[in-house]
Amino acid sequence: MWTCPLCNQQFKNNNQVHSCNDKVLADFLKGKSAHTLALFWHFSESYQQFGVVTIHPTKSMIGFAAKTRIAYVTRLGKNFVDIVFPFSKPYHDNLCFHKIAQVPGQQQFNHHFRMCSEEDINEDVLHFMKLAYQEGC
Repeated sequence: MWTCPLCNQQFKNNNQVHSCNDKVLADFLKGKSAHTLALFWHFSESYQQFGVVTIHPTKSMIGFAAKTRIAYVTRLGKNFVDIVFPFSKPYHDNLCFHKIAQVPGQQQFNHHFRMCSEEDINEDVLHFMKLAYQEGC
């Protein structure tokens, strides 16, 4: 593990490129609806049941990490939150993800999930959250 001396974020690779303190969480949450904020915090709190998960704002999204990044909030809409889970293989046999796409040139498959209500974090989604957490530890 490598720790950036400027922002203290930990990374799997030495001198890993990252957005070092370019944005803070408040930059993303500012002006969002109460519903969207409740969804975001519910997602964040749901992850804490598996262990320590830290939030890392980047230039364009919000990363969630164990030792490595395990999920990304890519969009905070008016009444939804878009989340991507990166996995090393595709998980097609479920109703959680509306899109699964391989990152070109990599063995990474991004699983896209849209959260519209707190109830969307159901048993199936929790299973994939835990799987992502375990892969990121």
